Amino acid sequence: MSLRWQFLPNSAPEQADVLIQPLPFEATVCFGKGTAQAPEAILAAAEQLEYHEEDLGWSPMRWLRPCVLPPLAPEPEEVVAEYLHRVEQAVRALPADGLYIGLGGEHSLTPPQVRARMPQGTVVVIDAHADLRDRYQGSPYSHACPMRRLHEAGYRLELIAVRSLYEGEAAYVEAHPDIGLWRDRALREAATWQALRERLAALEGPVWLSIDMDGLDPALVPGVGTPQPGGLDWYRTLELVETLLGNPAIELRGVDVLELVPDAHQVSQTVAAKLVQKIVSRWAWPRVDRTAPPRGAQTEVDAE
Repeated sequence: MSLRWQFLPNSAPEQADVLIQPLPFEATVCFGKGTAQAPEAILAAAEQLEYHEEDLGWSPMRWLRPCVLPPLAPEPEEVVAEYLHRVEQAVRALPADGLYIGLGGEHSLTPPQVRARMPQGTVVVIDAHADLRDRYQGSPYSHACPMRRLHEAGYRLELIAVRSLYEGEAAYVEAHPDIGLWRDRALREAATWQALRERLAALEGPVWLSIDMDGLDPALVPGVGTPQPGGLDWYRTLELVETLLGNPAIELRGVDVLELVPDAHQVSQTVAAKLVQKIVSRWAWPRVDRTAPPRGAQTEVDAE
């Protein structure tokens, strides 16, 4: 896998402000294949982005030191449980400071990353699916089960843009009113959308943001393994990111971007890369003294 990106040259992990872990893994996906190729595709697409982040009007990489880590791929003959345990150990060993971003890969990757960096707190999820099954196709580690595993471990959940539920998942939500389920169609109503934004603005403490790319409209992101009609458009997705990261009462412990299947037209992976750029920009904005001399990986813009 190429580790080129606008974030390079790489800093050492202990010196980095942003840690990016590629996780090229798929083992339990049940429809469209290709999530293992997503991290490389997202990194390649990011090379086509301008350094300047237009919404806040700055170039974050002038002040940030990033580290794109070597890909953490499964070993031959390694079973899912063994690989996910290895992911958890590797992520836990990383420096605790800065922003951690995991690029997958399938959604079964979320629980080990969350456990590694956030012993308790709230997991905010953008996803077309609830991912609350106890088992799927006989496995408790399926990409259909990660939110069930996290809820059972004591994490609070806010599930956003859901529009596909198994009967048992609906019953589980009914039995656990502590789960915030924000159904996609209901979010078309102004009052529900406002209530969601108020909820994100009121969160406190450690927070993890998990983005399954099928939570977005498939017209915007056609390259996903299990697409569903509906979903968030680009600017509503950014509203949620801005609301969450603009909340000074939270501590963002990590982000993962998952379930992308790269498409031949480069659209899906470019959307994912741009979304990562927006997240980094919003996270860094209140933390950087922009009057200080640049210290980051990108210190000048190439001339045309």
